[in-house]
Amino acid sequence: MVTALHEGLIGITTLDTEETARMLRTLFGLPLTHTSDARIISPDLSECSPSVYRADAAVLYGARGEKFAVITEVQLQPDDDKHLTWPAYLANLRVRDRCQACLVVICPDRSTARWAAQAIETGHPRYTLYPLVIGPDNTPVIIEVAEAIGNIGLAAISAITHSKDPQIKAILATLVEALDSIDPEKAHRYAEYVTVALTGDAQEEMERLMATDTYVYQGKYAQSLIAEGEARGEARGEAKGVLLVLESRGVPLSEAERERIVGCADTATLERWLQRAALVDSADKLFS
Repeated sequence: MVTALHEGLIGITTLDTEETARMLRTLFGLPLTHTSDARIISPDLSECSPSVYRADAAVLYGARGEKFAVITEVQLQPDDDKHLTWPAYLANLRVRDRCQACLVVICPDRSTARWAAQAIETGHPRYTLYPLVIGPDNTPVIIEVAEAIGNIGLAAISAITHSKDPQIKAILATLVEALDSIDPEKAHRYAEYVTVALTGDAQEEMERLMATDTYVYQGKYAQSLIAEGEARGEARGEAKGVLLVLESRGVPLSEAERERIVGCADTATLERWLQRAALVDSADKLFS
């Protein structure tokens, strides 16, 4: 399922291919030296057959005999079907673009990162795929502005993979200050992708930093964050009211139903549920 976290991570890796190459050289030592002519290529890696293979993103570095492709996947939870499709992604891209290629998997969750790093046995002797995994355990905690400026793509990814770290406020403050030193439009996009990929307290802290008048790139985006934050706060208040009324009346709620109420961001819907909460005797009637 496509989520804000998924889209934010893919946005970061495709926003600036040179910064992405710097990040991958830092983490994995990949031979990505021809970055000036890098280009985003189609992630559709299907053959003319009923099977469809589409990666999250693909970037081709270099030209002619020096081409090297990077396939990027964002994985938010284990999915054993990927052990079948990931080798196909690589094989099909190598045939299509006639170049060497590697697979990078970004996993913000530590347990998913461990799953993704498992060797994939293809059955052919000495042909075992070891995905290159970016996760909390191999991305550094970046709290030095100079380090963040020198590797802004890694700093952005690190902020997401370490969103639960006790130092998250320092991590985000460092990233935001580093963004102030790069092209404003690009900084705007990095900030946007990081913000939508974060959740909870980390997202609120990033929004707070973005709402200050210190940073030249904030512009309309920061104002939109303020408006969105106010709307989310209003929605959270409405959702809390719905839950309180239902609980006071003894209406049973499953965990999924409770999450549906809390996760609703549409204030009109929540107001309608709040009115019904005083009358219904089941969650089904509340949502109908």
